[in-house]
Amino acid sequence: MIVVTRLNGSRFAVNPDLIERIQENPDTTLVMIEGTTYVVRESLLDVIDLIARYKAHVLATARALPVVEGQHLTVVPDPE
Repeated sequence: MIVVTRLNGSRFAVNPDLIERIQENPDTTLVMIEGTTYVVRESLLDVIDLIARYKAHVLATARALPVVEGQHLTVVPDPE
């Protein structure tokens, strides 16, 4: 999740994977995939930076997980 600020100063977290597009005209607007819009104080470039940092954090966390011998992760179940 990334934390952004509404124009009234309240902060909230949004899932960056659900952002369809970011507009700046002049206020920055996050348009979500289901159509909800949020107007935020952060600039377009700041939001893009927050998303990049979030994704880098997810990758770094995944790389830091211990490898367990004999176990592997899969999204497709093994056929029996």
